[in-house]
Amino acid sequence: MRAPLRALVLTATAGAGTIAYASVIERNWFALRQFEVPVLPAGAPSLRVLHLSDVHLTPGRHRLLSWIRSLATLDPDLVVNTGDSIAHAGSVQPFLAALGPLLDRPGVFVYGSNDLYSPTPKNPLRYLYDTSELVNRRHVRDLPWAELGESMVAAGWMDANNQRGRVKAGDLDIEVGGVHDSHIRRARYDEIAGPTDPAADLRLGVMHSPEPKVMDRFAADGYDLLLAGHTHGGQVCLPGYGALVTNCGIDATRARGLHRHPGQGSPERPWLHVSAGLGTSPWAPFRFCCRPEASLLTLVPRIG
Repeated sequence: MRAPLRALVLTATAGAGTIAYASVIERNWFALRQFEVPVLPAGAPSLRVLHLSDVHLTPGRHRLLSWIRSLATLDPDLVVNTGDSIAHAGSVQPFLAALGPLLDRPGVFVYGSNDLYSPTPKNPLRYLYDTSELVNRRHVRDLPWAELGESMVAAGWMDANNQRGRVKAGDLDIEVGGVHDSHIRRARYDEIAGPTDPAADLRLGVMHSPEPKVMDRFAADGYDLLLAGHTHGGQVCLPGYGALVTNCGIDATRARGLHRHPGQGSPERPWLHVSAGLGTSPWAPFRFCCRPEASLLTLVPRIG
């Protein structure tokens, strides 16, 4: 075989192997990330927060459902779901069944765009340079987002979509403020704006898409910890480099994991945790160097 032809065959074989790995192996290679966050007042008991995001559930994801069911053994004090839980009209009940005993825990949720709109076919490479905002806004909200939300509320979880309230978890009083998905222009921070209560043990900000301008407002109002999803951690990452895109306004270095938000105009820099999420769009069913994940955050008293 001539050298150019041999090189072409090897390149094609490597490409096919990479696609197979990304779509079959890594997409189903779920990880639990664990972080300790020094965000509570002195003397407060620790609090275990399970952060779920971007499940994008479609029929046939049995391994994903089984893995979500296993998370109940973590015994969290609080569950926070930052949206994009479903991607198919028949996914609400399987998702709720997978949560199982977690629904008996205190919980908070917001929606993502794919809780409202069915994903549409497109070139998977568009994920690297385009957003879904205009596509979603042209369609009717055709997914059973109301059923999803009503079921979580009925279980006792707080609907934090453009709402503010209090949650009791463990022995702590938690003030929660949340916004709907900025990615489809449904975030209404003005509806929750205002200084947080200094008497609360924790001030928690919840959103789907981690847009810097919205996070700046959370920071200025005194929130201690911000939770978001949406980015999929970049979904396709380069070894030694990381995420290529975030599909929102946050920088690629904070596409996933625990960081401090700069907090423009705020005397404090809140902690920010961005989940890389558990799923993918059914039209871009792959992950590379970015395993699907849930996170267990152990909140502890501040240092000093």
